[in-house]
Amino acid sequence: MPPQERPALPSFRQAFLFWLKLGFISFGGPAGQIAVMHQELVERRRWISEHRFLHALNYCMVLPGPEAQQLATYIGWLMHRTWGGIVAGGLFVLPSLFILTALSWVYLAYGHTSLVAGLFYGIKPAVTAIVLHAAWRIGSRALKSSALWAIAAAAFVAIFAFNVPFPFIVLAAGLIGAAGGRWAPGHFAMGGGHGAAKDGYGPAAIDGDTPTPPHARHRWGRFAAVAAIAVLLWGAAMAALAAGFGGWQGTLAQMGWFFTKAALLTFGGAYAVLPYVYQGAVDHHQWLTAAQMIDGLALGETTPGPLIMVVAFVGFVGGWTKAVLGPEALFLSGALAATVVTFFTFLPSFAFILLGGPLVESTHQNLKFTAPLTGITAAVVGVILNLALFFAYHVLWPEGLGGRIETASALIAVAAALALFRFQRGVMEVIGGCALAGLALRWVFGA
Repeated sequence: MPPQERPALPSFRQAFLFWLKLGFISFGGPAGQIAVMHQELVERRRWISEHRFLHALNYCMVLPGPEAQQLATYIGWLMHRTWGGIVAGGLFVLPSLFILTALSWVYLAYGHTSLVAGLFYGIKPAVTAIVLHAAWRIGSRALKSSALWAIAAAAFVAIFAFNVPFPFIVLAAGLIGAAGGRWAPGHFAMGGGHGAAKDGYGPAAIDGDTPTPPHARHRWGRFAAVAAIAVLLWGAAMAALAAGFGGWQGTLAQMGWFFTKAALLTFGGAYAVLPYVYQGAVDHHQWLTAAQMIDGLALGETTPGPLIMVVAFVGFVGGWTKAVLGPEALFLSGALAATVVTFFTFLPSFAFILLGGPLVESTHQNLKFTAPLTGITAAVVGVILNLALFFAYHVLWPEGLGGRIETASALIAVAAALALFRFQRGVMEVIGGCALAGLALRWVFGA
């Protein structure tokens, strides 16, 4: 399509096929997933403008839960109403659930395999490069002023050097943005009008000047209805688990309750809630061991979907270990438990988007509301950079800085970075190439 011609809003079928594809290629954690969505939706397809994309992202950043999945839900809802949001968010998660269920079964039934170990050996350093590339891509677009650069740098120092909790960083960045929007608005304006056109992409189907569609306009009656449906879904699911699987103290009911609490505490992404999940799942409920929890994190890092999908592994191992459907049906026990914890982990995310989306849409041209969110986005760039260093440290120096560097992993990471930065290859190509390289190193050279 010519760069100055506004594309039509995609049909539901076109959007469905895209969200299905995204569910299978969303590697690299939230940073990589957001980068893929930006490349596909803002740059390539122009379904939504930079301005509207960042405004939605800013809202998702301040919510508990996986921000990339919530962003997909938000954009799907904005384009195709409630079912569009449910399809977008659901397809973001379901491929990961199926893949993790299968890998968890292989893990428990057959132990680690050389095939899986080899693929993971190559994917881990690739993920490091993908997250670093995502920090650069998002930062180059979000950090439009010296004030925003300063916020990003301060956020990086705060979390890297002083281990400041992410919610405090978000709060501070939001307050700075609010003050900046009042006293120095030029530093905190996201830009209006044809946001994508200003960045050279061309006008978008949903652009900065596109009127808010009727379904995205705030109405208190709709707000109350969505809230009631969410509470009823949660209550009905909990009642069914308690009635059919051992009462309130049964394994599945306890999983539902525990992961509901975890879903409401995931400010700052999956890494912020993993200590809580570890404490409850390993120490208190004993659904799995500490070693199994670490293996599950590796699976979560190297499969598509949100990193918090590690909870599906926790659920599968817990359902298998506790034999919730009996010792003769261990796979079904694990699969059911994985589905249960996934449902309770992501139900709040759908509710937050469907409840808050209309309120957020009413503010996308109002600097008073966008300036705090712009400050938060700047801070998140610094946090993503810290995440890239976290991955690099654990992948390249698995024995700690005092140990030897993992030379083969370092070479794969450099190759992945060159492919992304220099040759601008797609995330899926990089993941696939690095996975094959890791497999070759493991099998041929015994790396």
